[in-house]
Amino acid sequence: MLNFIRRLMPRDENFVLRLSQHSRHVVDGAQCFRDMLSDQGDIEASYRALCAHEEAADEVTRRTVQAIHRSFITPFDRSQILDLSTALDDTIDLMKEAGRRLRLYNIPFTEEMLAMAGCAVDASTEIREAMPLLGAIGRNVDKLTAMQVRVRAAESRADDLLDSGLRRLFSSDMSAGTKLTVEKVYDLVESVVDRCEDVADVIEGIVVEQV
Repeated sequence: MLNFIRRLMPRDENFVLRLSQHSRHVVDGAQCFRDMLSDQGDIEASYRALCAHEEAADEVTRRTVQAIHRSFITPFDRSQILDLSTALDDTIDLMKEAGRRLRLYNIPFTEEMLAMAGCAVDASTEIREAMPLLGAIGRNVDKLTAMQVRVRAAESRADDLLDSGLRRLFSSDMSAGTKLTVEKVYDLVESVVDRCEDVADVIEGIVVEQV
């Protein structure tokens, strides 16, 4: 009954626009993160661009939180809006932190690392494309569900790449210290992809609650 009443009342649709904008910054940040791992990229320039997107995402988060407190009717539950905004922000925050640490390690990045970062781009792009659909969840359940499947597939590919990269690492003749450092880099890249899956999980919860 509550959901029926909410559908009849005017809603602040700007939340979906804000979340869509937020997701665009996450994709842009993921592209910068991937560029940091590319031999052809300028790691410092890519990191600065990543930081700029993270700051822009923080501003979107701030405006979203303010709007939650001002609005009477929202497109879905306030706590769900906050959870989704937080998940998006956590994703790009982790990219920034991972990027900061990548600059410190000064090791050659592997093809597996680059491909894993590509999985983060793929997953965040799927989320960005699906975000406007939250304005009409009932009509877009199938598309939102398909997005979740594709994001999880990207995370699974990243796990396979991690396994492959670690096998190659530990069978190499690198020193134990170097192996430990490279393993840390793999863990950082994997965590970025995992955060993208976290966003998809929040969206799944919203869909389940609203239909």
